[in-house]
Amino acid sequence: MNGAQAIIKCLEAEGITRVFGYPGVAIAPFYEALYQSPLDHILVRQEQSAGHIASGYARISRKPAVCVVTSGPGATNLITALATAYADSIPLIAISGQVSSDLLGRDVFQEADMRGATRSFVKYSYLVKDPDDIPRVIKEAFYIASTGRKGPVLIDIPMDVQLKKLHRDFAYPENVSIRGYKPEIRINMAQLRKVVSAIDHANKPLICAGGGVILSNAEDTIRNFCEKFNIPVVHTMMGMGVMPKKHPLNFGMLGSNGKPYANRAVGRADLLIIVGARLADRAIPQPESLATKRTVIHIDIDTAEIGKNMGPSVPLVGDAREVFSILAEQKFSAADQSWIDELEEIKRSTVDKRVFSDRFVNPNTLVQKLSEKMEDDAIYVADVGQNQLWSADNYIMKEGRFLTTGGMGTMGYSIPAAIGAKLCCPDKQTVAVIGDGAFQMCMNELATMMVNDVRIKMIIVRNGYLGLVREYQYNSYDAHYIGVRLNDWPKFDKIAEAYDIDYLYCSSDDELDDKLDEFLDGDRPCIMVCEIDSEDRVK
Repeated sequence: MNGAQAIIKCLEAEGITRVFGYPGVAIAPFYEALYQSPLDHILVRQEQSAGHIASGYARISRKPAVCVVTSGPGATNLITALATAYADSIPLIAISGQVSSDLLGRDVFQEADMRGATRSFVKYSYLVKDPDDIPRVIKEAFYIASTGRKGPVLIDIPMDVQLKKLHRDFAYPENVSIRGYKPEIRINMAQLRKVVSAIDHANKPLICAGGGVILSNAEDTIRNFCEKFNIPVVHTMMGMGVMPKKHPLNFGMLGSNGKPYANRAVGRADLLIIVGARLADRAIPQPESLATKRTVIHIDIDTAEIGKNMGPSVPLVGDAREVFSILAEQKFSAADQSWIDELEEIKRSTVDKRVFSDRFVNPNTLVQKLSEKMEDDAIYVADVGQNQLWSADNYIMKEGRFLTTGGMGTMGYSIPAAIGAKLCCPDKQTVAVIGDGAFQMCMNELATMMVNDVRIKMIIVRNGYLGLVREYQYNSYDAHYIGVRLNDWPKFDKIAEAYDIDYLYCSSDDELDDKLDEFLDGDRPCIMVCEIDSEDRVK
């Protein structure tokens, strides 16, 4: 067995059935081994998409997914996807081919130092020098990616290492022991008692749920806890899905692009329980002032995230599901109904002062009607820009999933991520919502979608501009618009025709219901362009 064959055996041992990639000479030995294996390979049209498709797959499967690229530009094209996965804590295994070991450091054709280039946004990286190390390295990589705070791990494998024979019989390790990496975190019971005391003495407790809740599979646990003790919830963009939209304890997304009543709820609470969120600038513009006026409990599996943006009164390191399983067994008094009534009154009295053009489609109405009409367990994937903020603000969460990139904000994420999500769960209705700028960053993956019979639906929110940057230039630079006009290309109907994809066009709210029904009907891939006035703004 050579090194490349050993990689395949390791992936099979980890239960991997599908990899996403783009071949090249430096990774050709791996592809030869892949040819002789039962693993399915999805050929992408650009390496960044391999990472995004793997991300969508991992987020729905809740397990690490694998992407494969060649050396040099193939590997560097993947970097943005790795940074995106790292910011959103998505477990990926990235395997990159590398030039032969004896050529490393000599600036030969398609050599790039991937360990150095990715140092700041992977959990760990390996440069494999001995084929006998491959089973250990891959076992460790999956363990690192999927434990503690999840994230991507890079395995850089020179071509000669892929070709060399193993000296020992192949044996995939059963256990992992890495000096310096011990993610099995025991909950500090003294700190837990402080959390219990703080909750017990609070009159107006409020939970702020972030993406870490979903990553730890803790949605049901926290939901049950809140229902048992009548504690309301707000959430960050990445925490969308912890509570259904219409749950009586859900008070919306907080932050500069969230619901005003969610922000007012945070201001009224005397106890804020932050779980699985770092509360960066989009969520809390001035966290230092907020922390001085109430008790703050911060629960996170990553020690480095606790207190990064807001100093907590009571920090607690631990897995969200484990922590709230313990808290649910405590004997708290349920929060007084008057606190929920106060938040309901704030919600009712909050007036949305935004005004949208009536010339075309109202983006708020679009997202509301789309998500209402989608199947209960459907997957909604939002791209980046105004479409992301309209989606997060108006999406009606039921029992499905809402995917987006909240940490890095990577344009061109939604279509490949939706492909990955749909490949993981072919029976779930999957819709990508994307701007006309971001679409042009990933429309090459329509070929990947069609070749592999991945039947996703796509809505292009078109206003002819890079909308969010245009809005920023309007607000900050007296409408000095530069570099944001997209003009009239491409012709989206021709793009759809070129890929044999169904096409619809909607230019007014009056026709929106019928167009959405036609869009969602059946399982054929479909592109629907919704015309949005370029003057419409997020706030």
